[in-house]
Amino acid sequence: MGLESIYGEILNEHNLRPSHRGNISGATIRLEGKNPTCGDDIYLELKVGEDGIIEDGAFSGSGCAISQASVDIMLDMIIGESKERALELCGKFMGMIHGKATEDDLDDLDEAAALKDISHMPARVKCAVLGWHTMEEMLKNRESEGHARGEHEYCTTE
Repeated sequence: MGLESIYGEILNEHNLRPSHRGNISGATIRLEGKNPTCGDDIYLELKVGEDGIIEDGAFSGSGCAISQASVDIMLDMIIGESKERALELCGKFMGMIHGKATEDDLDDLDEAAALKDISHMPARVKCAVLGWHTMEEMLKNRESEGHARGEHEYCTTE
């Protein structure tokens, strides 16, 4: 089985049987992410502890297979990690999507590396980065108690 087949299976598995679809109780940050180009619309929830560790996370909403698989893979990678580590992984993912990842970055990105060839499909890039962009916006700019109480805000890939 070739590497491209393995990558296809990874994306298919996360799209058809996502581990993190749904809601979590006790979310400390919530944010809607939109990709107007494709119509992807996700709601991302994270529970971040006082120590800065991402204790849990979930997503809901709708979108193409790439956006759904990407956000599920991202949550697999960041739950249990510090906010700083999650943002570091985000930087590596964005670098990979723009064709600037090293072999070490790809190793570090684990299953997310299945999306590396998206850089050759410009129309799909925003689909792949939606969850990551939303998480980055949450952790860098939106972390406050108000965002967990249901105030409706969103970010876009535009």
